[in-house]
Amino acid sequence: MNRIISSALTTSALIFGVFLLREEAVAQTAKDLVGTWTLVSLTVERDGKKTDFYGLNPRGQLIYDAGGHFSEILTRSDLLKFASNSRMAGTAEENKSIVQGSLAQFGTYSVSEADKIITRHIESCTFPSWNGMDRKSSFSISGDELSITGLSGTSTGTETPQLIWKRAK
Repeated sequence: MNRIISSALTTSALIFGVFLLREEAVAQTAKDLVGTWTLVSLTVERDGKKTDFYGLNPRGQLIYDAGGHFSEILTRSDLLKFASNSRMAGTAEENKSIVQGSLAQFGTYSVSEADKIITRHIESCTFPSWNGMDRKSSFSISGDELSITGLSGTSTGTETPQLIWKRAK
């Protein structure tokens, strides 16, 4: 009798453990977002065609804290250096390169775990037209990879951005 009970308990524990591991591998909660993320890729889809929006080796960092704040910095890896070595004395071409090749923003965020939606309230952004806006994105987390996709009406025009992040170690 003890062997039957022991076998049943062992089988139950194994099944329960498998389901717990599976749930953890596809966790999708606000708590799972907390931390620092490093940009892997940033593509934009327009009319069915994907392009590397910030070039082949974009750079970026995304931080979500447990208190509901975020900050994000995105840059091209090939930004022009200023010949004058002064950010206040850039040429028109140098300034254009920086504006079109980088984006920084910060604010607060909330997560709808049921819908897998992040809503970020932009307090300030290097693209000032977004200041004060709420921008929504869908997200998924698999292991140490975070995928964020802009939703219709919140991306840049008719383009749909997709960012892949890796948890910083």
